[in-house]
Amino acid sequence: MTPPIANSVPDALRLKVSGQIQGVGFRPFVARLAFELKLAGEVRNDTAGAIIELEGNEHNIAVFQRRLIDELPEPATINEMVAERLSARNRPSFTIAGSTAASEMAAMIPRDSRLCADCLQEIFNPADRRHGYPFTNCTACGPRYSIIERMPYDRQSISMKMFVPCAVCQGEYSTALNRRFHAQPNACPSCGPQLSLVDCFGQTIEHADRVIPAAVNLLREGCILALKGLGGFQLLVRADDTSAVARLRQRKRRPRKPLAVMVRSLQVAGAIALISPVERRVLQSLQNPIVIQEQQPEARNLIAIDGIAPGVNTIGLFLPTTPLHALLLEAFGKPLVVTSGNNYGEPIITNDAEAYHGLSDVADAVLGHNRPIVHRVDDSVVRVIDNQPVTLRLARGYAPLPLSGLDQFSGPPVLAVGGHLKNAIALWNGSQAVLAPHLGELDHPSSRTAFAEGIENLCRLYDCRPQAIACDLHPDYFTTQWANRYGQQIVAVQHHHAHAAAAMLEHKLIDESVLAIIWDGTGHGTDGTSWGGEFLRANLRDFERIASLRPFPLPGGEAAIQHPNRIAYGMLELMSAAGVKMEISLLRERLGIAHGEANTISQMISRGIHTPWSCSIGRLYDAVAALVISLKDVSYEGEAAVRLEVIADRTHRDAYEMPTLDNNPSGIGDLHCLRGDWFVMLRQMLHDLRHEISPRIIAARFHNALVEWAVDLVKQSPFTKIVLGGGCFQNRLLTERIAGELRGIGRQVFTPGVIPPGDGGLAAGQLAVALSRLTPAK
Repeated sequence: MTPPIANSVPDALRLKVSGQIQGVGFRPFVARLAFELKLAGEVRNDTAGAIIELEGNEHNIAVFQRRLIDELPEPATINEMVAERLSARNRPSFTIAGSTAASEMAAMIPRDSRLCADCLQEIFNPADRRHGYPFTNCTACGPRYSIIERMPYDRQSISMKMFVPCAVCQGEYSTALNRRFHAQPNACPSCGPQLSLVDCFGQTIEHADRVIPAAVNLLREGCILALKGLGGFQLLVRADDTSAVARLRQRKRRPRKPLAVMVRSLQVAGAIALISPVERRVLQSLQNPIVIQEQQPEARNLIAIDGIAPGVNTIGLFLPTTPLHALLLEAFGKPLVVTSGNNYGEPIITNDAEAYHGLSDVADAVLGHNRPIVHRVDDSVVRVIDNQPVTLRLARGYAPLPLSGLDQFSGPPVLAVGGHLKNAIALWNGSQAVLAPHLGELDHPSSRTAFAEGIENLCRLYDCRPQAIACDLHPDYFTTQWANRYGQQIVAVQHHHAHAAAAMLEHKLIDESVLAIIWDGTGHGTDGTSWGGEFLRANLRDFERIASLRPFPLPGGEAAIQHPNRIAYGMLELMSAAGVKMEISLLRERLGIAHGEANTISQMISRGIHTPWSCSIGRLYDAVAALVISLKDVSYEGEAAVRLEVIADRTHRDAYEMPTLDNNPSGIGDLHCLRGDWFVMLRQMLHDLRHEISPRIIAARFHNALVEWAVDLVKQSPFTKIVLGGGCFQNRLLTERIAGELRGIGRQVFTPGVIPPGDGGLAAGQLAVALSRLTPAK
């Protein structure tokens, strides 16, 4: 929304401005504009945004207002600007005043930004005083959220306060025409943070100017380097060394999940991946996410592609985030694998001392520094789907993400605690709503500690004491249990309704009713079964379940999710018991299930022992992958879907049949919604397997079956607006096929965007639902 400009302008005016305006060079921009227009007054931050006071020629004040909007520097945004008359004080000049505190914390927290082109040029210029300095930044780039302790955003409010600026840096900071004018983290080699290179026992290897050359030598030798990045530690290894990559995987216990690669330029990125115009724009953005792209055939000439991205045809690439990354890449001369600095299942490490201890079994050396990280924040991950960037992991550069539209509600301060996997929290403090950065899985005690600390830090930063907590329905989620222990008013939100609400929030549909197609791996349903193949008639407050999959067993519960062949065998047992003829012994061999294990699975299903029931598309992908590509176990969430998407023949348009049943023949769970009958689809798939049809064709027919089932159900619905949500819509083939087919029959389709479609966006939906329910009806 473009803020209004006053028609009648006095010779003194106060502008109250809100939006993304702190930590983005807004005050220096305002001051330079005022100087140019010969206006007196001041600009200052407060916890609501910024206040600008102007005195001078009426025409110039009017021009100031127009140019403030038209020339606003990236990434600043103005949400609202309120003008009020002011009594002139005959001030002699324009100044940047000290920050003040408003009655409420409405100012947006600044987000971290990657190294800008000007700073990049400086660090590689031998004549520049910042040549080779790894902490170079300016008003356009550098650390923000990761170093902020409190608002308003000033030097004394960030972890850089421990470094006293030298005279030259202070001069830059105080000079209006300098691009470091009021750059709060400004520093140089004389007065700023310094690097250290130590072994995993904390013993110094090198320091000062010799750190980067020594670190490069370690990388050349195939060593694993733990590097303190912008928001936490990362693990680095040379990307062209197969054995080094394998060693990283073995030490980190990450057998098959693809690894990201950092490259020094777009030219190098283009030699590794096929880059579309949209992907190029995202790669070059200030947010600097890892971008998932299709591999170039020649990529294996540059990197150990089979070790970095096994079983897939994509590669995650990103450009240097900080000057330190840029200096390392330039000195090393080749791409580097860069992955989160943590142990399996734990949060990323942010503290040097913790890195020496916590990463001693993974890294050979630790490249740290003495600038404290206040807020843990991982690298963001983005994939372009349906020609739009889709956030798979919302973190550095994007978070905290403002959730616009929720300010229409008048509910109390609310905390939404998200799910158990890909956890992220969201907060409404009475003035603004935000989705916090990705934290991760909450199985490990250290992750649960980080979750609690993250809540405490976020509430302190946004000056918020939640009066209500939104959580998932699942009683076994740590987040649900934590919410119930907290003792506040609880708003329990069904998992797939939260996904639908997040999609509605993304597309500004929160005042409407939509048909939501929500497909994922697991979500606790209101009938006690595991949902995940849902068609919901949804508004923000409530939902109605229209259709789902025919339920199937998960023998062993969590064990079945880790071993998809169990799910497949359980489904075949169900079909066999219903009279579908099949060569069950041959299929058991194909699935790699021994005779004794098969008997155990059969008994578990027949007796209902530790066998929950599911109607999840994600679990259906697991079963199909077990049958088609003999995937017996998964090493990361969504691996089955990723592998099937990779092999599917995109030119093939035939589909298996998946008719819709009017009832639920299993008698398990909800009896009042339509059911997609996977019996028919699997029977046809087994026929193709028996006749040795190519797995590429089978995978294509499976995807097309899901698409046709969705389209058939939408045709029966009166809704014209369809939202897609849930982790399955990280699958580009599935999403683009469904969206294209639905648009072809005249529906408006809203695909995922900046709010992650998976569980990383769950808290945003929980927050929206809770505020809708807690706001008194008008």
